Amino acid sequence: MFNLGWGALFVLVTYGFFLLCYRLFGKKGLYAWIGVATVIANIQVTKTIDIMGIVLTLGNTMYVSLYLTSDLLNEKYGSGEARKAVWFGFFTLIMTTVLMQMVLYFDPASTDFAQKPMEALFGLLPRLALGSLSAYFISQFLDVRLYSWLRKITPGRNQLWIRTNGSSIISSFVDTLVFTAIAFAFIYPWDVWIEIFLTTYVIKFVLTAVGTPFLYAARNFKFKDES
Repeated sequence: MFNLGWGALFVLVTYGFFLLCYRLFGKKGLYAWIGVATVIANIQVTKTIDIMGIVLTLGNTMYVSLYLTSDLLNEKYGSGEARKAVWFGFFTLIMTTVLMQMVLYFDPASTDFAQKPMEALFGLLPRLALGSLSAYFISQFLDVRLYSWLRKITPGRNQLWIRTNGSSIISSFVDTLVFTAIAFAFIYPWDVWIEIFLTTYVIKFVLTAVGTPFLYAARNFKFKDES
């Protein structure tokens, strides 16, 4: 039960930082969030936890915040800004992967204590990065396109929840399928892989629904340089 309560607090804190980043830094803060969240999500996903007998990977909350960010950019600044942010996150993940692999190749000093923990964490990064890059590239651009399409048929200001949740239903499914297939196939037994896939997808959708009120709040923020 501890993981359930701690997880709920973790979600609130993550989305709270998302709001604060936008409130303090405006549109630039959203780009910064994309860069940071892309890296953190791929570090967190290496840890699995158990909540009420269900195996979950961490990183879902941070990853869903990427959808919220691109949806917010799409809503307030247009699909062009949302696509630019997706490319920025794509670049950030490639940069992190390359640099951290180079770091691991340095010969550590005799007094070094970080090499083995970093190997355990970032040694998995190439495969996770390949899965994440593929899933991110496909699903994020799909989400931007779906959101733009839904905005045409549900343009009402009070229909934001339809646009963000509707686009996420499909894009999250595609993202989860691509990522888990590349990152975890043949690492876990088939039944565990299925469990990870299904629980990850359901959790992402629930987290999108939970994040919707935060998205409504963020949409109402006003900035002098954008008026």
